[in-house]
Amino acid sequence: MTPANRQDTVRLRAFTEGDLSFLDRLCTDPDALGEFEWPGFGDPRARRKRWESDGYISAESAAVAIVRADDTVIGIASWKRGGFPLGVTYEIGAAVLPEHRGQGVGTAAQKQLVDYLLDHTTANRIEALTNGGNFGEQKVLERVGFRKEAVMRGRSFQHGEYVDVLVYGLLRSERRPGTP
Repeated sequence: MTPANRQDTVRLRAFTEGDLSFLDRLCTDPDALGEFEWPGFGDPRARRKRWESDGYISAESAAVAIVRADDTVIGIASWKRGGFPLGVTYEIGAAVLPEHRGQGVGTAAQKQLVDYLLDHTTANRIEALTNGGNFGEQKVLERVGFRKEAVMRGRSFQHGEYVDVLVYGLLRSERRPGTP
């Protein structure tokens, strides 16, 4: 395992007031989230407003900072409750700033998020949706232990065309100790 892929290379923590410029960047810089996550220009203070209202953590959904050992924020990880009854399923997502991609930090962060949810919630299922062309995210999810379960054809509209979205799932019973 290379140093960049070690789980202790990054950690997850709640956003703080000092992170507001990072949250602002996610609303104003199309490259920050990348071609598969950028929703287009909107309210440049939307993420800041969410942080001001609940610190980005509520019973329904949450987002936390992905940080390096020196506490530099390099990404965002999120989850929301779903399923029936509510809380049996959690949908996760993550985005890493472009200057930190390809170093294993996304894999480490999503592994930590999955471990957290399975250790501290009633989740039986963790799921993730990703653009059919986002091969990097597909590899990350498979490294963490997810299985591709479905293709939702033409579910999203990006860059002037309809694109497929893939559904990945991981059940509590499939959790593998020591998965990178």
